[in-house]
Amino acid sequence: MPRILEKKERALGEKLFLKGERCAGAKCVMVRRNYPPGAHGKRKRRASSEFGTLLREKQKARFLYGIDDATVRRYSKEAAFAKGVFSSNFWRILESRLDNVVFRLGFSVSRRAAQQIIGHGHVLVNGKRATIPSIQVRVGDTISLKERTARLGLFQDLESKLARQQTPQWLEIDPAKKAGRVVKTPDVDDIALMFDATKIKEFYSR
Repeated sequence: MPRILEKKERALGEKLFLKGERCAGAKCVMVRRNYPPGAHGKRKRRASSEFGTLLREKQKARFLYGIDDATVRRYSKEAAFAKGVFSSNFWRILESRLDNVVFRLGFSVSRRAAQQIIGHGHVLVNGKRATIPSIQVRVGDTISLKERTARLGLFQDLESKLARQQTPQWLEIDPAKKAGRVVKTPDVDDIALMFDATKIKEFYSR
């Protein structure tokens, strides 16, 4: 699986932080081998067609948030029908996913890891166990780890890590309680944009 994730990043030519902290250092595949996978990967990239450009942006969203094509399409429809700007709506839906919030709070090293700990029942939303990574959190929701979970070796030194964690402005974290809260609706201005959402809309409008 790690090599598959690395190939996805190399194919898209983008550092998507699919492997958590590893992607922030010199061991990141986009630092070591910043060219497409395959025997001819070192050759100069071909100019992408219009379709290829649209597909590339859609794939970035898929891999970055760990979701499938059907989910990207569904979120695109929801964003298009909602009031306001498509891009802002689309990003808000993605950022409001429980697995993303768990990752943003610092409870996991990646969104993929967040999906696993949620699926195993380690995460609480408003004090109740949540096992579906795609749940949409709302303003006022509290996200925390089960007390027993917080004592597992996987979360060793978590409190000190959370104290250093830089969370988006729409979230707040209490390191001692190992809990976070959604204080406002996610805003595009609070996010490092990794893909062009308008191109995803164009992709599904063809």
